[in-house]
Amino acid sequence: MDYQTLLKLAQEAKYRAYAPYSGFRVGAALLTSSGKVYLGCNVECASYAATSCAERTAIVKAVSEGELCFKAIAIASDSKTCTFPCGICRQVIVEFGEDIDIIVGTGEVDLEVFKISELLPKAFTKINIE
Repeated sequence: MDYQTLLKLAQEAKYRAYAPYSGFRVGAALLTSSGKVYLGCNVECASYAATSCAERTAIVKAVSEGELCFKAIAIASDSKTCTFPCGICRQVIVEFGEDIDIIVGTGEVDLEVFKISELLPKAFTKINIE
């Protein structure tokens, strides 16, 4: 799957967001190494700490279905600028590999690709606890 299509799926996923407090809708599309795509959206809660970001929603869906190898994740929002994963999401993404591509953009054509290792250098990973 090309990354423009993945970003388009993330843009569609944002419309499922439950964001009554911030009004900031985010969608994610996670591409697994097997080629399957899992969508996620942010789900807010009155107790903000219980809120789930779109990226983590997609990852939890994939893991719950037995997928553990990820190739890329696209992130889209209503913002006029690119929306990047928050710090917690970066930590969760790197748990599954430092070579995962992060795709951000403001439109189907306008996109940028980063490795999670670029967005979270010197990450705390499983090698730190072995």
